[in-house]
Amino acid sequence: MSKYDTSGIGVNLREIPDKNGEVKLKVLGLILDGPAYAAGVRQGDELLSVNGVDVKGKSAFEALSLIQGPSDTSVNIMVKQGNCGPVQSVDVQRQLIAKTPVFYRLEQMDNGKTSVGYVRLKEFNALARKDLVTAMKRLQGMGASVFVLDLRDNLGGLVQEGIEIAKLFLNKGETVIYTAGREPQNVKSIVAETGPLITNPVIVLVNKNTASASEIVATALHDNCRAILVGEKTYGKGLIQSVFELHDGSGVVVTVGKYVTPNHLDINGNGVDPDYKKFPAWNEVAERLSKCHRQQG
Repeated sequence: MSKYDTSGIGVNLREIPDKNGEVKLKVLGLILDGPAYAAGVRQGDELLSVNGVDVKGKSAFEALSLIQGPSDTSVNIMVKQGNCGPVQSVDVQRQLIAKTPVFYRLEQMDNGKTSVGYVRLKEFNALARKDLVTAMKRLQGMGASVFVLDLRDNLGGLVQEGIEIAKLFLNKGETVIYTAGREPQNVKSIVAETGPLITNPVIVLVNKNTASASEIVATALHDNCRAILVGEKTYGKGLIQSVFELHDGSGVVVTVGKYVTPNHLDINGNGVDPDYKKFPAWNEVAERLSKCHRQQG
């Protein structure tokens, strides 16, 4: 998967060979509400020129180098909508872009029979839930019938943000996570208060660097029969810690509890095993989810 560029207009380009073997530069993805998206550029558009310079035969890196420039300056790009749409001249204002943790795109699988909404969540920061909701709604509007949530190399972040994101996929009353500890105030179950944002099948991608809040999201969806897990065993970080200030101004970190999955698996030190190591067929995903039964209690 390509990483976001630093162009200041919020586009991600991919080199796509056509039937004649020539390379076209296509917009693979856009930063949520970034300058390019606001100017009308969309996923699948072909980049033709930058400030009058033809980009035919250039690499994505070379094209992005032409696009880059100081914040609050303008760049003109020529794009062709889709494969056979009209050519459009677009002036885009470069700007410093907030680092959204969400990257998304629509993929066509099974010779175009299945529209897959792919969402990469890099970390759980203050923008995570808001931007994920925006991405999912846009992918639904684009026709996505199944979703892939990529949590690989997501080491966590704000645990509460992860809990709120997990709730987006669950039915009202379903358990997101249990907390367990010696003190009564640290023993509780956290449940979803409303219905799900989507009910489509979900595949969650995980690996050895999927940790903490990512493991909470992955297990909440998995244990409630909303998703299957694909990839590697996760990191295994599930402690609840508090910082207590001492008289001399220093502090001490004390473990006060741990997170336990809806199926009562202790995450910490154990990690979570995936259902599949490699990407399964879509009919296999649907069949497995249809036969899934939530454990009680």
